[in-house]
Amino acid sequence: MQIDISRFDHCRLLVVGDLMIDEYVWGEVDRISPEAPVQVVSVKNEEYTLGGAGNVVNNLVALGAKVSVLGVTGTGRDGKLLRNRLKDLGVDTRGVIQERSRPTTKKTRIIADHQQVLRIDRETKKEVAFSTFKSLTTLAEKIIPGVDLILISDYGKGLITRNLIADLVKIAKNNTKITIADPKGRDFTKYSGVSLLTPNSREASLASGVEISDPKNISTAGKILIKKSGIEKLLITCGKDGMVLFEPGRKPFKISTKAREVYDVSGAGDTV
Repeated sequence: MQIDISRFDHCRLLVVGDLMIDEYVWGEVDRISPEAPVQVVSVKNEEYTLGGAGNVVNNLVALGAKVSVLGVTGTGRDGKLLRNRLKDLGVDTRGVIQERSRPTTKKTRIIADHQQVLRIDRETKKEVAFSTFKSLTTLAEKIIPGVDLILISDYGKGLITRNLIADLVKIAKNNTKITIADPKGRDFTKYSGVSLLTPNSREASLASGVEISDPKNISTAGKILIKKSGIEKLLITCGKDGMVLFEPGRKPFKISTKAREVYDVSGAGDTV
């Protein structure tokens, strides 16, 4: 299967998803705290990157795509940092809504002597406010006619609801656009109507109730998910073993891969 990466600069995408800030705190450990039996990390450096759906946006821009973003941040310092990072990429940020009562999702990783010793998550998983939902739908109606496809990046932080997906699918179909979703959770009926769903093998196994351990099992799981989820096509990603595409009325199509040592696989499924 030959893919011409250079054609990405002709691709226009709308990424709808949970935006996050990934904070990395690098340091050294040379003693144990006298207050409790824990390591004392002497901070040497701090780094902030786009996480969640923001990481997917970053990857797509790196491939040359033109990207618009639909998502939610808080109004504080982290929200401002996230929005500025998106603007630095040159993406269309008119669809990024600020919600005063909502924190910006932030994951802080403490790394000492090349080893992660602690992760701190600041987040909420409650659904966005109704007024935010209405604003997002209105913005989607304005943005979708000008893009080639819609990528739904669900990290389970309260933005990607069943109702939002239904509205996005409806708007996309009215404009003859493709919708792709990377799922979260076991109930894939939430994504009913999307053009393509891209779970990994573990997610597909949990959603289908089939333990995926060989090609026969993955075929069974794929058929079950296509039948009961209301999705048009299914792509199950299998890490170093590649991925398998399922389409109604066709045999499963296996796409091989070349395994490499990867530093961070965050956002890999969405980027696929």
